[in-house]
Amino acid sequence: MTDTHDGLRLKVVEIDRRLAAAYGEPERPQRLDPVSQLVGTILSQNTNDRNRDMAFDRLRVRLPTWADVRDADLDLVVDAIRPAGLANQKGPHIQEALRTITRERGELSLGFLADWPVDRGKAWLSSIKGVGPKTAAIVLLFGLGKPAFPVDTHVHRVTKRLGLIGLVSREKAHVELEKLVPPERYYAFHLNLIRHGRQVCFSRRPNCPACTLRDLCCYYEEQTWANG
Repeated sequence: MTDTHDGLRLKVVEIDRRLAAAYGEPERPQRLDPVSQLVGTILSQNTNDRNRDMAFDRLRVRLPTWADVRDADLDLVVDAIRPAGLANQKGPHIQEALRTITRERGELSLGFLADWPVDRGKAWLSSIKGVGPKTAAIVLLFGLGKPAFPVDTHVHRVTKRLGLIGLVSREKAHVELEKLVPPERYYAFHLNLIRHGRQVCFSRRPNCPACTLRDLCCYYEEQTWANG
């Protein structure tokens, strides 16, 4: 398997084609405004979608505007988002993010990022406590339609096994994958990698026999050699 950038780009195209054949083209739901996307992404850290959505909905019911959340007593925010887990950590991060936006921009809006280059937008978002590269990329991609490629646990694991990235952290994997994946495919490729990681390429005991990518996979090749 070639490890040149041109070879890896061709490999990405084939992986993308096979994942789309297996899982289809992900639908693009109605886009959340970027501030809502930011809060939802903070809530999603280290939990599942169901718990994130429950916490998000509870927060909106109890504190209907983001200004209400920003200015509320911290205990009210923490109690509302408890279903998402790590509420004592996420609550302060959400309020700090909302306060930073207000302080820096004079209003609770991230619409200005639509006019900024992606790298500048990432840097600005990542300067907020509790916002890392993945959260910043999700806000830009899902909230603003900007060409940023988020890397979560599933994307990191699957792309490493496929040999698209080396032994790099999730933070550095964002940069590597943005060089390899065509920007117009960021959305579909990101979501289909997550789906593949959840349904086939498990962290423990990946279901290699059912994998449509196994002939392209460095991990599968290594395991085959190791097991004779």
